[in-house]
Amino acid sequence: MAKKKTVKKKKTRSKKESKKRRKLEIIGVIHLPPLPGAPQAEDIPVDELLNRAGLQAIKEAQFFQKSGFNGVIIENFGDAPFEKNQVPSETIVAMGVIASAVRESVKIPVGINILRNDSESALSVAAVTGCDFIRVNVLSGVSATDQGIIEGKASLLLKKRRFFRSEVQIFADVHVKHAISLSSQDLILSIEENVYRGGAEQVILTGETTGRSVDLEELEKASEYCIKNKIPLWIGSGATPENLHLFEGKVTGIIVGSTLRKGGKAGGPLDSSRVKKFLNMVAGKKKAKKKKR
Repeated sequence: MAKKKTVKKKKTRSKKESKKRRKLEIIGVIHLPPLPGAPQAEDIPVDELLNRAGLQAIKEAQFFQKSGFNGVIIENFGDAPFEKNQVPSETIVAMGVIASAVRESVKIPVGINILRNDSESALSVAAVTGCDFIRVNVLSGVSATDQGIIEGKASLLLKKRRFFRSEVQIFADVHVKHAISLSSQDLILSIEENVYRGGAEQVILTGETTGRSVDLEELEKASEYCIKNKIPLWIGSGATPENLHLFEGKVTGIIVGSTLRKGGKAGGPLDSSRVKKFLNMVAGKKKAKKKKR
């Protein structure tokens, strides 16, 4: 992601400059419709389905880039109810086709998330198509989820990355949404396990479910630990224009999807007015209210 600049200033201005350096980076989420192999996939020819999904993904990626986002991540969000581990081969191929098209259409970093937890396929798609990172819901430990018990497969994932001689980064969720960790309820321990034993380069903190904000006490603990240990920390759910101020100076950035879409609903069409409002708040610009005459 964007590199931080080292700025030398007098002590009287250090706080101001530090604030600028900590400006939140924003990754926009591309919610794909049901893909081939998904329970709710549209009953039309596969090439037609892929063409529609691909064109929409390209359009959204280009919109995010033009709007100033620092990256995008492609998710098979419409495939719910999800397979807990291995998704069908046709879904992997579809993700590859779409990822390749998106990668060619924008210059900003592109990530892959294959839900619910097919991290090996996500890495394969990213490595083959030249994408930059993947998101892994359960990299380390064991979680009880709405898909059942999911076990992390960090070893297999790192072996696959080595096989591809790939530099694709791993963004790992800690105490991921829609799940309860059966390994440890200690957030800091989970971060340590994911980074130092699981091989993640960056970690993600979420609320309990899609669209719900993170617990502020957990955020404080995670932020303090990650800043001290120079681990990039991301907010992965529930960020809105109204609560962005709570994250400033505490995290590297935000992965945002739901709040940018019509009605704030995940999977809906992008709402340009919502995107503009969100980015204005990121930039610290509050829209002035017009005085009534």
